[in-house]
Parts: sequence; structure tokens; C-alpha cells
Amino acid sequence: MAVKSGFTRRNPFKHKNTIALFTMMIPGLCYLIINNYIPMAGLLIAFKRYDFGKGIFGSEWCGLSNFTYLFRTRDAVNIIRNTLLYNLAFIVLGNILAVTVAVMLNFLKGKLSKKIYQTLILVPYLVSMVIVSYIVYGFLSTESGFLNKLIQSFGGEAINWYTQGKYWPFILIFVYLWKSFGYNSILYYATVIGIDSALYEAAAIDGAGKWKQVWNVTLPGLKATITTMVLLAVGRMFFSDFGLFYQVPMHSGLIADVTDTIDVYVYKGLLQLNDIGRSSAAGFLQSVLGFVLILTVNFIVRRVDRDNALF
Repeated sequence: MAVKSGFTRRNPFKHKNTIALFTMMIPGLCYLIINNYIPMAGLLIAFKRYDFGKGIFGSEWCGLSNFTYLFRTRDAVNIIRNTLLYNLAFIVLGNILAVTVAVMLNFLKGKLSKKIYQTLILVPYLVSMVIVSYIVYGFLSTESGFLNKLIQSFGGEAINWYTQGKYWPFILIFVYLWKSFGYNSILYYATVIGIDSALYEAAAIDGAGKWKQVWNVTLPGLKATITTMVLLAVGRMFFSDFGLFYQVPMHSGLIADVTDTIDVYVYKGLLQLNDIGRSSAAGFLQSVLGFVLILTVNFIVRRVDRDNALF
């Protein structure tokens, strides 16, 4: 006598609603496969001495020699240091500024004023980095730049900004914050407006002012979002915004010590040597290191606060 199992196999295509959902999924799935998975075959280039005539699969294997390219150069320490330190500054200062602006937006009363401010702070994010580079040039140009005209009006001498590297860490950080804080602020603001208003009312009844409400209600409510944003940013620590570090300094070689990152250095090497294998190896190495880094940080977060870890 056969025993009937309590588990019954269901056909996912049995209901019309399910078929409609799977049909809606097809375009996104096709895009994901074409854009994200098929190009992964190109990772082979990182392990080959690429020959345009033979193609990816016909080129000779060269082992790990392409990966040693970044570490053999005299600039290796410099470009890795720049990439990590700039990203660290972007993560810390960017999130602090974005959270601050999101909290300030929440203080606004009128709906119209909120929409106006949200639009204004989002505009820089939508501007191309090429346009931003010329806006920066309009401020920093030696002959006709706004800052030099201002300095000269007070009796000072014009500064040749594009030849003096000591100013550029501050300039690049400022430009990054100006361009990106609006988008991040909107993300945090979406979390802030989702916090239960009853918590603010309870805090007000207990005598908490606006800033105490921010400290005891808003920031704890933002904790999960901040953790997620930081973890995602940490995964990109070995990457950099190419436009920011190449276009904004007008690819000036005199300040390369403080503006060159891994991406910029590889791009310059590709232009000079036309070696696709080394460029591919650099990108592959960046991805692997970023993956290891995000796993490490996520492990630490899980040990401290399991609920806020990504996985």
C-alpha cells in the first residue's frame, strides 16, 4: 500500500497570473544575461597574451603575468593608496553629508518647498562629469578663472591650480560631494519619511527637542540603510570614478601623483601600450579584491549586529 506524501508538486505555470509574471520577467532576465553573464567569458583575456588576429580563445595563455603589471610599476603603491584613501573619504564624508541633508529635508514643513529642494540638490547628480570638468575649469583657470580673479581682487597672485597637486585632494573631494550628495540624500530621506511618526510624538511627550528626536529616533531608524550603503560602497573601494579623476584634473601629468587611481593608470597604460590583457587583469583583480573586502566587512557587521548585515 503506497503512502501518500504530504508534499504535492505544484506547476508554477498553472495559473494565468503566474504566466503573466514570468512573461514580465523575461526582458529583465534577457538584459541580465546579455549584459552581465555573457561578457564574463571575456575574463579569459586576463590570463592570455591577447592577439587581435587570433581572438580571445585563440590567443596564447600567459598565466598570471598580466596581474603582476600593477605591482611591478613604481607607481603601484601610489595609485592603490590614492584609490583607497579617496574612496574612504568619499564613504565617510559622503554619508555624513547625505544623512545631514536628509534630516534637514525632514524638518521642512511645506510640501512645495521639499519638492523644490529635492530637485535642486539632485541636479548636480544628473550633470555629466565632462560638463562638471569644464565648470571646475571655469573656477580654476589660471587666466580667467573665478577663483583667481577673486584672489587678484584682494591683492594676491593667481594660482596655477593644474600644476600644484597639494590642492587637488580637497578639490576632488569637494567636487565628488557636490555631485553625489543629492542622490544619496534622497535615498536616506526615503527611509526617514518611513519612520513611524508615533515615535516622534512619544519622544516629544517625553520632552525631547528636535535634535534629541534626531539622535534617538531618526538616526536609529537610518541605521540599517546607512549600513547597507556603506557595505555597497566598500565593495567598490578598489574602483574609482574615472571621469572625476581623469576629466576634472584635465588629465594633467604634473598632478598625477595625487589624481591617478587604478582605473586612470590602467587607461593611460592601455593608450600607451595597447595591452588589453593587462587592462582586463586589473579590472578582474579590482572585482576580486572588492568581493573579498565586502565579505570581510559584512562578516564583521554580522558579528556586531546580525540584523543589519547584507547576508
